[in-house]
Order: sequence, then C-alpha cells, then structure tokens
Amino acid sequence: MENKKTILVVDDEPHIILGLQDALEFEGFRVVTAASGAEAVAVHRKERPDAVLLDLMLPDQNGYQVCEQIRQVDGTVPVIMLTAKSQEADKIRGLDVGADDYVTKPFSIGELTARIRALFRRAQRPNEGPTITIGDVTINPSAQTLRRKNGSEEILSFYEVELLRLLHERQGQPVSREDILRKIWGLEQNPGNRTIDNFIVKLRKKLERDPAQPTHILTVYGFGYKLVP
Repeated sequence: MENKKTILVVDDEPHIILGLQDALEFEGFRVVTAASGAEAVAVHRKERPDAVLLDLMLPDQNGYQVCEQIRQVDGTVPVIMLTAKSQEADKIRGLDVGADDYVTKPFSIGELTARIRALFRRAQRPNEGPTITIGDVTINPSAQTLRRKNGSEEILSFYEVELLRLLHERQGQPVSREDILRKIWGLEQNPGNRTIDNFIVKLRKKLERDPAQPTHILTVYGFGYKLVP
C-alpha cells in the first residue's frame, strides 16, 4: 500500500475543513482534522502528521498558541498558518512562533498544494554539504539549527534553511524575488506576495547584530536580496 503523507487540517469552520479534506485527498494526501486548538494538539500527538494546516482564529485558542504547543514536542513538522488577516505584523508573529509559511484567505487550492509539496520536497532532499557560516553564526542545514558563538542555538524552519542555502550558494550576488519564489516555493511572483520579505525580517532577527542595520542579508532595492558572509 502506498505510504501517503498525512496532513492535519485545523479549522473551526466545517465547510472549510470539508473543502480542504476533499481537495487534499484528491491530491493523494491522507487528511486528519481538528476543530479547536486543544483538539489539534491532541490529534498532532496521536497522529504525528507530516504537515499541519493551522487556522489562526480558533474558538478556544489562537493559532499562535497552538503552534507553540506543537513546537514544544515537534520542532520540524512543517506548519502552514491559514489566516484572514493581511497585516504584516500578524504574519511575522506567526513565523516567530514557529510557523513555516502562511496563506491568507481566500486562497487557491493550487497555491496551497504547491506550498505543501515544496515543503515535502525540502524534507526529502538529502541534506549534504558543509555547514554555512555567516558572521558569528553557523547554520547546520542537516540538523536545521543555527548556533551562535555564545553557544545559544535555535531550530530553523524548512523555508529558512532553503532561503539561506540559496543566498549562500550565490553569496555576493543579487538574487531576485522571482527567482527565490520559483526555486523555493514553486510559485510565480505577484505584487501582493510578501512571503520572502517576511522571512527576511525573521532571519535578520536571528543572524544580524542589528536587524535594523543589516550587514549580511542586504536588500537590493527593486530586485531582491544578496548575502554577504
């Protein structure tokens, strides 16, 4: 029997759960569901899914709290946050508590499945090659960790590792937003897509001594970003 990837869908609206379940099962995934934060944590611990689609607004807890609880027992499962909020601060907060990605409602099933498959491709890639040193931090792509000279360490998400890897492969060279989206997320650029910029904000908080005045991950205005080790 084919070993299907399991996706946990967390949403308190039955029609959304049903629609996502039908669409994802059609794409070949196994789907388990939860309608509250407490149920989501319990189902995650029982099923240990391969990915989590997590709505931000739930009846008992918010998605940030649920994500933090999941991260306490599983540091690497991909979490995609589903949110009706479009404010950048809300998205960055989601990334800060451990979400790997976010999709703003309404979204297309095509874009959502593309993001899920990109996460799974990343998880299945052999993590070979040396560690990456940027300033006074060392990134271990295999372990998905970032270690500072003072000894502190934290887990990096799937997309954070991929973004750093791509920038490092082209260090010193500008990399366009279009190229980053296509190679990492499998998506085409559109004017409203701020995914990359939000990930850059989060990475600068971890890598830079002064995130407001970065010296390693630099903006190439009107184009994209470049890495200066």
